Amino acid sequence: MKCLILAAGYATRLYPLTENFPKPLLEVGGKSILDWLVDDIHGSGLVDGYAVISNHKFASHFEKWAKAKMVSSPGMNISVVDDGTSTNETRLGAVCDMKFAMDTLGIDDDILVIAGDNILDFSLQHFLNFAREKGTSCVMRYSEPDEAKLRKCGVMTVDSSDRILSMVEKPSEPQSHWVCPPFYYYTAADAARIGEAVCGGCGTDAPGSLVVWMASRVAVHAMPMPGRRFDVGNLESYSTIRDTYQGIL
Repeated sequence: MKCLILAAGYATRLYPLTENFPKPLLEVGGKSILDWLVDDIHGSGLVDGYAVISNHKFASHFEKWAKAKMVSSPGMNISVVDDGTSTNETRLGAVCDMKFAMDTLGIDDDILVIAGDNILDFSLQHFLNFAREKGTSCVMRYSEPDEAKLRKCGVMTVDSSDRILSMVEKPSEPQSHWVCPPFYYYTAADAARIGEAVCGGCGTDAPGSLVVWMASRVAVHAMPMPGRRFDVGNLESYSTIRDTYQGIL
């Protein structure tokens, strides 16, 4: 299995911290956000390669990080894929970045796709085990009580077996309180259809748009998220995570 790390954003809401530095490499609890994620995933023994998808502006930062990481963690294989964009306005979008990385590296394996800017108080190994048990593409889900937030997320309905019945990105009228966080597992067969999805009109900016497209064609299951997720979205949330939640790590 390969892990694709979405890290090509520009994090404009975190300026000036991220004006010349990528958000996933910001420090929380003595390590970068990206270190926390990769160290956890690598402990599963299920992932044999990582691809950090960066924009051109920040690629050198990730290359430096990857080089140091492979020295400190022998056996860890990390590639940095520069998508060639240099501004927020010209970004490719998450789904196109996924396709670009897979084409560039020749990936034809199962893939775990993660946002590189989230802090979790649980292990993603639970999610990987869930996906292996289901044998299908899978996502996670959590209950969001705030109606305003629901309208900014991917909202799904599921059946009693955890299979997604429907999912809509940023719905005007949410049909449930189940929200999809930015962590996804795709079987090799489903991952091979990403190009088809892009050509078929799948939204390309939000990574959840691919789940919407995929769940209408194949079985996709959604695991209840077993803990909390902290999204580093702006200066206030980053300060809160650093000052309040370092004890969870």
